[in-house]
Amino acid sequence: INAEYGEERMLCRLCQHVAKQPLLSSRALYTPSRPSRHTFTQLTRRVVSLSRKPGQYFSALSVDTKARLVGYWLLGCCGLVATTVSVGGVTRLTESGLSMTDWKFAGRRAPRNAEEWEIEFDKYKASPQWKYQVVHSGMTMNQFKFIWYMEWGHRHLGRVIGTCVLLPSLALLTRPWLSRELKLRLAGFSSLVIGQGFMGWYMVKSGLEDHPESNDIPRVSQYRLASHLGMAFILYLTMFKTSMELILPAQHAVSPALQSLRRWSGGVAGLAFFTALSGAFVAGLDAGLVYNSYPKFADRWIPSDLIVFSPTWKNFFENTTTVQFDHRILGHSLLVAICAVWVMSRPLVLPRRAALLTNALMGMGWMQVGLGVSTLLLHVPTWLAAMHQQGSLILLTLATWLHHELGKKRMKLVK
Repeated sequence: INAEYGEERMLCRLCQHVAKQPLLSSRALYTPSRPSRHTFTQLTRRVVSLSRKPGQYFSALSVDTKARLVGYWLLGCCGLVATTVSVGGVTRLTESGLSMTDWKFAGRRAPRNAEEWEIEFDKYKASPQWKYQVVHSGMTMNQFKFIWYMEWGHRHLGRVIGTCVLLPSLALLTRPWLSRELKLRLAGFSSLVIGQGFMGWYMVKSGLEDHPESNDIPRVSQYRLASHLGMAFILYLTMFKTSMELILPAQHAVSPALQSLRRWSGGVAGLAFFTALSGAFVAGLDAGLVYNSYPKFADRWIPSDLIVFSPTWKNFFENTTTVQFDHRILGHSLLVAICAVWVMSRPLVLPRRAALLTNALMGMGWMQVGLGVSTLLLHVPTWLAAMHQQGSLILLTLATWLHHELGKKRMKLVK
């Protein structure tokens, strides 16, 4: 306010327009004035120019701000991957994955009328799952629509991830302020997304192959299912680790005790990853439906049919009893490792986030074991099994984040 001349100057931050208005009386303070037409004109021009040249304003940001924005973008992609993994788990548990018998790279729209739905239903009736499993129990059109939409939604979520990862990555690869290491990571993310799409169809295709000589229930290959889930977890974890390095880079010195704890946390993350992969074999073989007792296998600690296939290695991937036994052993070993990390951290002075993550990892470890045991005892209800699968991703996230927080300061991913 310029009291000498009895006026005030107002500067609009959007249109940079300086307006002069007389000092407001006490009555005018309660009567908002209508913005002038010139203000709306300047604002419109500013918004239009911003929409036409977004790169001009992005390039004016500081390097640290750009790095954080890239980190937030990767973190958003992690959320999309986690959502797709969750939907994919429910799709497998509801046996919806084989409801669509074809695959198109760009996808296709859902049926719009009864005639188109009948065509889709007839395609499904020609699949092995219908001929050898569903035909005995029957299925209504509404039930078919549910499983079809589950698979359709899962596929389109994958395409959304591809769009959100590939297009920004292609744009960022041309930016000179990105380091060579970050560009290689972005190229790796893009390759994983493309490979994941083809692996998904390769997995579904295995369940559409007709084997009339087999007595097994038609299902996708457990090897391809584990590969599909493993690639999704690798994509999620690498993007999450990169986003943390960009948003929350480690700034503190690392003592020998913290280095030891960091190695243990990395071991926990690796063990959690392999436990999740073994869970994919459990899901692929429906191994959770055998020996629904705990802690024993029926009345034995070691089941009698643990090794029945020849060669022996096949039991670890194709014998339902061995697959469930391995998953139990890995789950208990993971819980022991988590407890060891928590005990090791007690006498140490940890950074604030690292201390919180240690406690969260401990709590999530016990919760995940509880979810697994409950899923087994209740004969694998869909909602509980889906929570158990999502719990594995949360556990992996916490272990990876703790490993990052205990790391030392490293080279920046931006120049």
